[in-house]
Amino acid sequence: MKDSEMEKGKDDQFKRSLGFWDATMLVAGSMIGSGIFIVSADMSRMVGSTGWLLLLWILSGVITVMAALSYGELAGMMPKAGGQFVYIERAWGKVTSFLYGWTVFTVIQTGVIAAVAVAFAKYSGVFFPGISVDNIILDVGFVKISTAQFLAILLILFLTWINTKGIQHGKRIQVIFTSAKLIALLFLIVAGIYVGLNFEWYAQNFTNLWHAQTSVNINGSWITSELAGTALVLALGTAIIGSLFSSDAWNNVTFIAGEIKDPQKNIPLSLLAGTAIVTILYLLTNIAYLGLLPLHGDAAAGDVIGQGIQFATQDRVGTAAASRIFGDSAVYLMALLIMVSTFGCNNGIILSGARVYYAMGKDGLFFKKAATLNRNEVPEFALWIQAAWACALCLSGTYGDLLDYCTFASLLFYIVTIAGIFRLRKKEPNAHRPYKVIAYPILPLLYILIAGAICAILLYTKPQNTWSGLFIVGLGLPVYYMFIKKK
Repeated sequence: MKDSEMEKGKDDQFKRSLGFWDATMLVAGSMIGSGIFIVSADMSRMVGSTGWLLLLWILSGVITVMAALSYGELAGMMPKAGGQFVYIERAWGKVTSFLYGWTVFTVIQTGVIAAVAVAFAKYSGVFFPGISVDNIILDVGFVKISTAQFLAILLILFLTWINTKGIQHGKRIQVIFTSAKLIALLFLIVAGIYVGLNFEWYAQNFTNLWHAQTSVNINGSWITSELAGTALVLALGTAIIGSLFSSDAWNNVTFIAGEIKDPQKNIPLSLLAGTAIVTILYLLTNIAYLGLLPLHGDAAAGDVIGQGIQFATQDRVGTAAASRIFGDSAVYLMALLIMVSTFGCNNGIILSGARVYYAMGKDGLFFKKAATLNRNEVPEFALWIQAAWACALCLSGTYGDLLDYCTFASLLFYIVTIAGIFRLRKKEPNAHRPYKVIAYPILPLLYILIAGAICAILLYTKPQNTWSGLFIVGLGLPVYYMFIKKK
């Protein structure tokens, strides 16, 4: 039988082969990338306070868990491949669901894949100095390709190829690499807190806990100013984008609902377990940082103590903190940990993202071939087209730009999706709901209010990237009507 015939015969036949532990590993593994080892530097420059820094990480964790609990109700109602795309379509219709799928493809999923792949490549440069964003191997005028970008593209293509071989291959990578980085991160936390108790930084960092100040680079000089009132609120709303990015991609498990055993039970439980585990680990990691390094520092200092968390070299807080435990070898240990972390993170995101385009293809809102499965029962065409666009994104923009695009767009559609709970409760009051969100309507409403406030602040403080993100979402409207007209 030809491959094309086999594809047609397996259009609707995802195999349910993933259990609770597999789903939890996907949630946690997709969340933990390189962010936890980097973003605390930028966050501490924005808020300049131990109390506010830790509060932002706690708040990020709380609203992520709130969202996960809310998604549990929708996942129980609709245990289908495509997850969030399916939830939005049922609540708000095809136009809104297409805008979500379009944004997932153009920015959210592929943007994170590109950003994480570039992070993997940057840390590979610790072992192979020739791999660098500054080492240009091809310059054709309108685009320059560095060795780091080239390696990032190779990583995306390799993981995509692995996942075309079947869900079991992607599952093994996910479980192995997620387990490894959870153990390594836990070891770093325990060692960091234990060693940190012998230094004076806990006492210093936890003095004047809520004294907020921001450090801004103006013409090469860092200027520090006090924060209070509206300025503090704006700084907090902007700084939280880092911790939210580090906590994102938890919803990816909903995309592969068609391949999870007993999805009505396992998806809500894995969402809660995975987000809770990562939230606790992230908070403890930052507490370990604060025991090993001073929060405040000087950009011109020549050592990790002088630089502090704020001005860690290239924002590599994890490496600076680890050097206080392991000495000079910390650079290599942390680089290896981050490479393991980003490798596993990208595998989970690549694996799950293609299922959204599969669901879109089934609805006639994407390439028809995206709705077919290959002989290994995975949407191969959807995987490769996702890889192609992610590779293109590797060649444009910066890590920070992709972070802002992805997180802002994700927040918008988290709000839309959770608002769908209210609509479906009214529209379909008798629908089967094996799990109902706790503290309804307070919990989902609180999430919408908090996430909405963060989005409003970002539109004001980071207009270039956030308004660009809105433009990309809006650009989906004419594309949608093109598909409808063609259909």
